[in-house]
Amino acid sequence: MSNQTWAAWHAEHEKNLADPHGFLAITSLNFLDATPRRFPDAPGEWSTGPGGVVVELAEGESLTIDGAEVTGRHEFGVLPERGGVFPAYGEAVVEVAKRGGFDIIRPRHPSNELRLQFHGVPAYEPTEKWALTGRYVPFEEPRDVTVGAAVEGLEHVYESPGRVEFEALGTPLSLTVFNGRTPGSFFALFTDETSGVTTYAANRSLAIDAPAGDGTVTLDFNKATNLVCAYTDFATCPLPPAENRLPVAVEAGEKIPYERQS
Repeated sequence: MSNQTWAAWHAEHEKNLADPHGFLAITSLNFLDATPRRFPDAPGEWSTGPGGVVVELAEGESLTIDGAEVTGRHEFGVLPERGGVFPAYGEAVVEVAKRGGFDIIRPRHPSNELRLQFHGVPAYEPTEKWALTGRYVPFEEPRDVTVGAAVEGLEHVYESPGRVEFEALGTPLSLTVFNGRTPGSFFALFTDETSGVTTYAANRSLAIDAPAGDGTVTLDFNKATNLVCAYTDFATCPLPPAENRLPVAVEAGEKIPYERQS
């Protein structure tokens, strides 16, 4: 990958991060239960139960869902894990979602200070040295892998179709991979010897395109990105499985965000 191509990719990544309703706009993380509660950064009283999330909007309060104004009581129904909806009010939205088996709401305000002060993500200069070739090795059957989360007491379960084997700095390595956003693609959560030193301590993520017919994959660690927990405490990011703690220094990809540098 040329430096110019990488720079364009990284600029687009930063743009998405700074979206008016992106993760940097989140103002709170609220776990719902059966008791209706009101939060200072969202309209209505929120609760959840066997039927899913419910909001009771007071007189003069409303949300816009799929272009329609909603008042009074609204039932969101049971949400799928890692699913969510984004009703709007004013310039803000309220993310209503399920994470780790818990129903949550996360209001997202474009005027949040973290978003307004965002000025990009530091990263290593891209180098061909860290664009590696690996081999995808599928498991006989996909496995459910349980991992921890940035929020204490929360767990995530991801289906893993296999692992990717590769070599870096003369060391044979492998990563357990999860299914990616596009069919056949993967992503890997990992830490390495730079974690907590020059890169974010908890995790980084690497997207991997679908393998070629012979199982060959490219692992371009220049595109290793921070998860959103690197920027905000209101994220429920998954942690890497234990076997994805690489015993080498991956001096490529995104570094500790400016916001987390002391």
